[in-house]
Amino acid sequence: MKIAVSGKGGVGKTTLAAFLIKALADDATQVLAIDADPAAHLGRALAMTGTDAITPIAQMRELIEERTESRSGNGSFFKLNPRVEDLPQKLAREKGLIRLMVLGGVQKGGAGCICPESTLLKNLVRHLILDRNEAVVLDMEAGLEHLGRGTAAAVDHLIVVVEPGLRSLETARQIQRLAKDLGLKNLDLVANKVRSAQNRDFILTHMPGFHFLGFLPFSEQVLAADREGAAPFEKDPEMLQQVRNMLPLLRD
Repeated sequence: MKIAVSGKGGVGKTTLAAFLIKALADDATQVLAIDADPAAHLGRALAMTGTDAITPIAQMRELIEERTESRSGNGSFFKLNPRVEDLPQKLAREKGLIRLMVLGGVQKGGAGCICPESTLLKNLVRHLILDRNEAVVLDMEAGLEHLGRGTAAAVDHLIVVVEPGLRSLETARQIQRLAKDLGLKNLDLVANKVRSAQNRDFILTHMPGFHFLGFLPFSEQVLAADREGAAPFEKDPEMLQQVRNMLPLLRD
């Protein structure tokens, strides 16, 4: 499976990505976890040590210049199809069946930035998604920028996390429109922080026609994990089981 997780900031996108990665690994699946969010908290959510010291690929200037054949002050000329196939083996941090890569963000204006950093990251993601025989889970940056750059264009499933609020639901609708432009056929929603039947009904009423993988309750255990720097699945095994129940829906 090739999965990208997206959504408005603060809805629990990274938390769901961590639960999905853990559920897949528990199912004896080799998982390549890709932190494509500039905030880069996925490693901590997976309880992997030393991830705060990882240099994001977007900040590896010498690597970017070598692979894209660009040079500082060399105008806008660079290679559009850089070699990336060896980077996962060289740069991923491993823990059991989980390997983590940190992409980082491109610090340039414009959603469709054409620059060496963006080109290298986009080709890396496309290579991993198209050619590697393993499960890939991308924790995308919040909002819509990643769809503008096309880094999630080849995934099997784009999961959008929503919560009981109009702003997150509108973001999901915008993501759906952009996903259609990119030809993404499988867009699924996961509702998070659902406190009541009224919350569930509110989301369903405002999102007719969307496919929901599940509804996850508001969790004090997940909040406690965040405060303690622990993995959310270590604190809330019941939610982990709920996410495990979503896997057959993704594999169909």
